[in-house]
Amino acid sequence: MKKIGLVGGTGPESTLMYYRELNRRVDELTNGTAMPDVAIESVNFRKAWNLVSEEKYTELTDYLSEKVECLKAGGADIISLTAGTMHIVYDEIVSKTGTPLISIPKAVSDEAVSKGYKKVGLLGTIFTMERDYMKKDLTEAGIDVIIPQKEERELIAKRIFEELELGIVKESTLKEFTDIIRRMQAEDGIEAVILGCTELPLLLNKENCPVDCLDSVEIHLKKLVELALRE
Repeated sequence: MKKIGLVGGTGPESTLMYYRELNRRVDELTNGTAMPDVAIESVNFRKAWNLVSEEKYTELTDYLSEKVECLKAGGADIISLTAGTMHIVYDEIVSKTGTPLISIPKAVSDEAVSKGYKKVGLLGTIFTMERDYMKKDLTEAGIDVIIPQKEERELIAKRIFEELELGIVKESTLKEFTDIIRRMQAEDGIEAVILGCTELPLLLNKENCPVDCLDSVEIHLKKLVELALRE
């Protein structure tokens, strides 16, 4: 079995999900005979977030690349970032380290294509919603990507940063998010919504989401497990 390396800490809550689920799923798929070797290089979330917010992308690339190199040195065969937002410098990290990371946006795009979607909504941090790194693979595959209105984007970003990143889940926030999704379904015609921040599954899931839900964590985990078990 291949060793999995995660650049974690962005944020801690989603990193916990990745670690727990990788172990649970491999154990289940091997009929209780194996769990994966997992290495985690956890970044300083506050530092990484500030570098993104201040658009210090060269420094962010250097910081995250150091973590990737540590994972490589530790023998990780499969390496990935555990946050959609950090993919803002995905290409730069791959170029600097020479390491083909397992991309969250590409995995999500492949899933959307397999389901035949033509128009999807995208929720995430303000950077994920307003920049192109989460949309590029989707648009190249012929899928329209719709983002919430400006006031809605600001609300979503605030709730992610002040609540979900800290593991705080509120019913009032769930209602706000589902109201936004329902509006996008009625006015924009979205067929599904992408949970483009790896903390969003703490709040939204297929049971409570008004439209089909493309959970970036679930999709990414499935890809990581598949690769780890591949001979």
